[in-house]
Amino acid sequence: MDFGGRYRIRASRADVWAALNDPDMLKATIPGCSHIAWSGPATLDLAITVNLGVVKPVFKGELALSNVVPAQSYTLSGKGKGGLMGLAEGQADITLADRDGDTLLAFSAQGGASGQIMKLGKAIVGNSAQKIIDGFFERFASAMGVEIEALGPA
Repeated sequence: MDFGGRYRIRASRADVWAALNDPDMLKATIPGCSHIAWSGPATLDLAITVNLGVVKPVFKGELALSNVVPAQSYTLSGKGKGGLMGLAEGQADITLADRDGDTLLAFSAQGGASGQIMKLGKAIVGNSAQKIIDGFFERFASAMGVEIEALGPA
């Protein structure tokens, strides 16, 4: 499954970058996140409850940052195990650029799952993932105390 989007965030690129790398900010903005903390220079451990409609598995896993260009871009990769529900994994490329005093954030992500999750069907999983992404960016801007504008697909 592929996802993507572009957002105009009414904040400086440095402020957006700092917020994207702040575990407390991320915990407050990721739906269902009960734990997120740096476990290494470029890795975060996390636990997140995902609402898939009929079930709500808890996924525990690790996020890894690579291809890091400070205040400009990185690749975020993650894997999580949801017990009997199976394995979910994904990767997102995130870029930040200046736009008239604001920040243009663009991302493209790919994700997949195995096990019982896929028996629920791609439509349910895809809709849940897109809701998580949309909700994240809305809460992210709100937690920063700034406005955000969705600009559509990347």
